[in-house]
Amino acid sequence: MVFNVSYMIITSAKELGILVRAERKKRKLSQKELAERVGVSPLWISSFERGKATAHIGLVLRTLKTLEVKLRVGDDGPMYSDSKLVDLNALVKRQ
Repeated sequence: MVFNVSYMIITSAKELGILVRAERKKRKLSQKELAERVGVSPLWISSFERGKATAHIGLVLRTLKTLEVKLRVGDDGPMYSDSKLVDLNALVKRQ
């Protein structure tokens, strides 16, 4: 399964796992190879791809980065409207 879209709306851990599996296969990586690059066990990758809802967010983000998958968080508005973008650096500085 290969996704040829510029963005996807992910609504569950299972959907995120399906995306990760597709991106891994697109890059012709085994679960073991991806696990080595991310620094986790192949069992963790397998669980994540099956939709494990309790996966550690830091490891999820590291996996997405390894696969060069960008994560965008927002509402249902236009995907590329500058008015919908949030400057995370500015938010962190306010804390």
